[in-house]
Amino acid sequence: MPVESVRSQPAQSLLRPEEALTLRSQEVPVESPRTPPSVLLLRPVDAPTPRELENLALPIEYAGALEQVVVSPYRPRLAPGVRWLPSDPLTPNRKVGHLLYALETLPTEGRVVLSIDADVAVTGTLVEGLVSPLVRGAALSTAAPTPVDVRDGAGRAMAGLLRYTHHSFLALHAMSAGAKAVCGKALGLSPEAMESLKSLADHIGEDLELSKRLHARGLDVALSDAPAVVPLGDIGAWEVPLSRFTRWMRVLASHRPALYPTVPLLFTPTVPLVLLAALLGSPVLSLAVVSLVGVRALLALRLAVLGAPRAAGVRDASLGHALTDWLLGEMLLLTAFVISLGRQGMVTWRGRTYALLPGGRMVRVSPELTGGPG
Repeated sequence: MPVESVRSQPAQSLLRPEEALTLRSQEVPVESPRTPPSVLLLRPVDAPTPRELENLALPIEYAGALEQVVVSPYRPRLAPGVRWLPSDPLTPNRKVGHLLYALETLPTEGRVVLSIDADVAVTGTLVEGLVSPLVRGAALSTAAPTPVDVRDGAGRAMAGLLRYTHHSFLALHAMSAGAKAVCGKALGLSPEAMESLKSLADHIGEDLELSKRLHARGLDVALSDAPAVVPLGDIGAWEVPLSRFTRWMRVLASHRPALYPTVPLLFTPTVPLVLLAALLGSPVLSLAVVSLVGVRALLALRLAVLGAPRAAGVRDASLGHALTDWLLGEMLLLTAFVISLGRQGMVTWRGRTYALLPGGRMVRVSPELTGGPG
């Protein structure tokens, strides 16, 4: 072969096939996998229950560095590696007070900050689900509360409301116009969110107000792919979920007054329409109500699939209960709405009575109207 023709050929064509393949592989840089960001996991709680202590002791399989800190006035018995930060805030919203003290005391530079309530069973999947949106630029991340291990009627109604109705946070997040629906049980906080939190220590429903303020600044609020699993066990008295959601309705009226009246029309219409159809005896109305019940049942099944926990060892009867418990959830929310119409603008929380101002700001009422628990 002439020298000129050899020179005109690419150098790799002179190599044996296996040598050329080796050379090409050396020319392509191999990217090393990214290291997951370091996480500061805050668990604010006043007096943890036995169930919450079990949650705090759960191992969290997260690929990156993770420090879990229980922020509480009392030192509970904690699992190895879980730190206790003593905190006894004087703020009306003690949870926000715990968080603000922790953020002032603990180093946050270079770490992603998460706040997850003690009644949530935290997994590595949930941590990753809250961290990922923040890494992608979201100002706030949240997870849908998902009750599991339900054992009585009150618990089934609570699970039905939070998982299978239009008041499921999966549905609320998709339907939200403007500021996104946020549940404060599990939050990922960007620096902007932590800064906004400083002015919310006297607010109830700080999660709703935080979402509203971030949205007003054009910042994004993202929903985690993983739910916040809340083991319920035995709830016992119906007063527990009823008082909680009655307070929720009053907080909603303070934060979103235009949305509050839509609760019986959009979120809980089934029972009133069934009763109306029975009273009027109209075939057309009865057919419409049957169609509504069918659509609601299909929605419940769809939400059950979308919100099913993926964590190993979680006992869940989602599909089995979805077809019935969504109706229990609607009845619970409708009852809470009717009760919330009384003493509008007032709320009893943690044994103290407050007047609610627009935006959910709390002003202590003195003398107390009631000494009972909120």
